[in-house]
Amino acid sequence: MNRFIHKTTQFVFSKQRSMFSSALLLACMIVISRLFGFLRYRILAGYFSTEQLDIFFASFRIPDLVFELLITGALTSSFIPIYIQYQNSKEDLRINVSSIINVICLVLIGCIIILLLFLNPLIYLITPGYSSTKINEIITYSRFLLIGQLPFLVVGNILTGIGQANKIFLLSALAPIIYNLGIIISIILFAGSLHLLAPVVGVILGAVLFFVVQLPLLAKSDFNYSFILRKTEGLRKFVRITIPRIVSVLVAQIDATVDLTLTTFLGAGSYTIFYFAQHFQLLPVSVIGISFGQASLPYLSEIYNEGKIEEFKKIIIDSILNLFFLVIPISSFFILARIPLVRLFFGGEKFDWGSTVQTAITLSFFSFSIPAHSIYYFLTRCYYAFLDTKTPFFVGLASILINTAISLFFIMILKLPVWSLAISFSISMTMNSAVLFYLLYKKLGGMNLSLLLTESAKICFAALSSAVFSYYLMKLLDGLVFDTTRTINVFFLVAAVLFAFVSLYSFLSWILNVREMYLITKLLIKAREYRNRIVELYTTYE
Repeated sequence: MNRFIHKTTQFVFSKQRSMFSSALLLACMIVISRLFGFLRYRILAGYFSTEQLDIFFASFRIPDLVFELLITGALTSSFIPIYIQYQNSKEDLRINVSSIINVICLVLIGCIIILLLFLNPLIYLITPGYSSTKINEIITYSRFLLIGQLPFLVVGNILTGIGQANKIFLLSALAPIIYNLGIIISIILFAGSLHLLAPVVGVILGAVLFFVVQLPLLAKSDFNYSFILRKTEGLRKFVRITIPRIVSVLVAQIDATVDLTLTTFLGAGSYTIFYFAQHFQLLPVSVIGISFGQASLPYLSEIYNEGKIEEFKKIIIDSILNLFFLVIPISSFFILARIPLVRLFFGGEKFDWGSTVQTAITLSFFSFSIPAHSIYYFLTRCYYAFLDTKTPFFVGLASILINTAISLFFIMILKLPVWSLAISFSISMTMNSAVLFYLLYKKLGGMNLSLLLTESAKICFAALSSAVFSYYLMKLLDGLVFDTTRTINVFFLVAAVLFAFVSLYSFLSWILNVREMYLITKLLIKAREYRNRIVELYTTYE
């Protein structure tokens, strides 16, 4: 038993040796986490109507704003590079990182107190199209989330940052899965008695578990937390770097709040439709784009600090092409199979056909932005590697202003439905990533642009051709082979079409000599390595 525990501990806390293996591990765990997340959405759609879910999802808007400011704004932009900078000295690491953590916690407490005092007028301001009864429910649930969920999520993500800085990814990747499990269990057990309060309780339970499961990361790192607050060089650098990023995230959150506000004028269920479509679009972005971006930062920081500029430029082009090879076909598949996908993931008992169609249309317009959205997280990490947060801030600010302007024009002037918000998002996100790449290209004195354009064109051709063939195949199979009035047959239809799509895409990529095809080989090799490690663990135990 001791040997088994030792081997398990070694496996859980093993450090990743490359950016690719780190990204693969994160991606695998995010896939599992997202599947649990969509199971949560399907269960919600089975227990609650879209009008009720409007209340539930709107309750997250204010807590999510604070979370994004502190985590996306502060931690992801500078925490890991600063942690790595002081990693060689335990005392410097303790003083600098402890001071940063304590500043974040103090800001968190201040934000919660201020928001609790002004929550009523804030909710009335951002949900003007809702009734007073609906708004009062949102206020109540928002209070629960601010007090019960937010602190544990913020501190839990600080632990995630410590783990990633030490290149330990598995435990942090497991935490979101446990978070979703807490919500799912609470809905199933208490929805009948607590009604909409059941998923809120589940969110709080999940956040506590998210924090607790990552506590061992502190013991496995060289960092010793202290309750101190000193004006260190690391803290000053942290504040200097994060202020532009925080302002950028704040503007993005205002943009997200504008989306909520506009949907309140579009009728009951509109925000739920928007929310479901947006989060489905985020599935490949999270699994591939965000995981790759998170895994890349420690390695990009090391390479840039060592002055290996040519290697840095090569990694950028190779990484973008790898991301394109994976996400462009996913974007195409989401557009062609939008209706069965929405039915499969959100087709709960109380999610009617009208909501299904509107969600599918919204998803298809969101899907156009998947390639640009996926490389966005990697491009921003390239800037963070040399501690430049100002450029992503100004580019992001411009794209957000464009998104807001287009959204207001579509909804308030043209009176278009909720899917128009997805169009404005796709336009602004594509512009954001394009400008970030162009400025990075200029800053580094050029990159292999011809390789990027040639390989991207081949990937797009393979994906588009596969999508056209798979679309007509789906039309043929729907009704003729599968009775899609039943959910299980919708699953078989999606699986059959997906298999045909992936097979044709792989074949065309091979015919066109797309060099990113070798990525599949690397994926298989890394998957076999993890399998062998797990087999070794249990063989030793036996």
